[in-house]
Amino acid sequence: MSGSSLDGLDIAYVHLQESPSTKKEGLRKWEYSILWADCYPYSSEWRQTLASAGDLSAFEYQVLHTRYGHYLGEQVLRFIEEHNLHYQVQLVASHGHTTFHSPEHKMTAQLGDGAALAATAKINVVSDLRAMDVALGGQGAPIVPVGERLLLQDYTFFLNLGGIANISAHFERRAASDELRAGSNELQAASDKLQADQGRAGSFVAFDVCPANRVLNELALLAGMEYDAGGELASRGQVLEGLLQQLDGLAYYGKPYPKSLPNEFGTETVLPLIREAIEGKEGEGVDQGAEGGISIEDALRTYVEHVARQVVRAASGQLQAASDKLQAASGEVRASSGELQAASYKLQAETGEASGGGGGKMLVVGNEKKMLVTGGGVHNTFLVGRLRALLAPLGIEVVVPDGQLADYKEALVMALIGVLRWREENNVFASVTGASRDSIGGAVWIGQEA
Repeated sequence: MSGSSLDGLDIAYVHLQESPSTKKEGLRKWEYSILWADCYPYSSEWRQTLASAGDLSAFEYQVLHTRYGHYLGEQVLRFIEEHNLHYQVQLVASHGHTTFHSPEHKMTAQLGDGAALAATAKINVVSDLRAMDVALGGQGAPIVPVGERLLLQDYTFFLNLGGIANISAHFERRAASDELRAGSNELQAASDKLQADQGRAGSFVAFDVCPANRVLNELALLAGMEYDAGGELASRGQVLEGLLQQLDGLAYYGKPYPKSLPNEFGTETVLPLIREAIEGKEGEGVDQGAEGGISIEDALRTYVEHVARQVVRAASGQLQAASDKLQAASGEVRASSGELQAASYKLQAETGEASGGGGGKMLVVGNEKKMLVTGGGVHNTFLVGRLRALLAPLGIEVVVPDGQLADYKEALVMALIGVLRWREENNVFASVTGASRDSIGGAVWIGQEA
């Protein structure tokens, strides 16, 4: 897959194995192994070509779509050769590179023709992973939560720091619901309703938070660097409150989910705002330096703070929403019987309480104190440090995984999405994207000979 940060092409060779559930309707789980993974950096030519693809004519775009598909096939063959994987790769799941994303028009477009890839690699391919969900009225993003649910069940929050930062919040309380089932038929029916209420949209929420690496990398380029290694430049700057307020006040952040961001939000809305401040142009509430403009260090520091604050805003909002839904469901369950009421109180006692917004009480559920953070942004240690500092008051522990998962989690999930498509099983959650139903997303291209 290729992300909006345009750093390169991520390829992972993954083994996936479904684990049988021990319960009749238990949560499915898949085991995984990332055996090999690489990021092949784009040449400056490819980086510029992909960045400007939206400006091409329809014919030129289709030519690039095919050309990039053949390029992807060539990189797959290179990967196979370098890791001696001949005749071992059974399926290629290709996300491609997103150029256009307009869910309001039921349209999304990823460069990288699946047929061209399959013809070049001579391996079966699944591509166009977002298109079906968008056709069903969904945002087509994020699509990673299916992998988080089936592969990584020890966390409640997931944050991907890519070109765009996106968050998932998974709230489930299966054990408590199982205890409630132990009573009468009436008790069981009511507890089943509690389980169902927890399992709908409130259990799986995901959306794009804000532009991240794409903006940070563009700002670093102004200082002559491809990226701000470790957040060193940002750590030297100061937070400029006027610019921060302008960024935090952008209309997208006030929209309810499901919602998603096009790449252009970072390049055409956020970056011009910061560039104007750097160039010293007058803007309402924008801090000015001694010579009229702000420094690159201050711009980076302010944007790091913006990203961290928007993540905290998203996480705290999901904690409150989950608390409200669980309290409502528990209230309905209490009405069934005295025995059920006692069990419901026990459920609340087990999950605990924490202070929430507005001076009320927030019921904390599951393992929400852990947030798995992945993506290229995890190497920005200054940004990760700010996330830890701002999330700690919410009781959320930031976890950066060791090894390949930190950099290749999304490639891993694309592999699972491809396998689920091959098996004709749902691989996109409507509760996350807002589509009319769950869907089996992806186009299949048979690259091998009959």
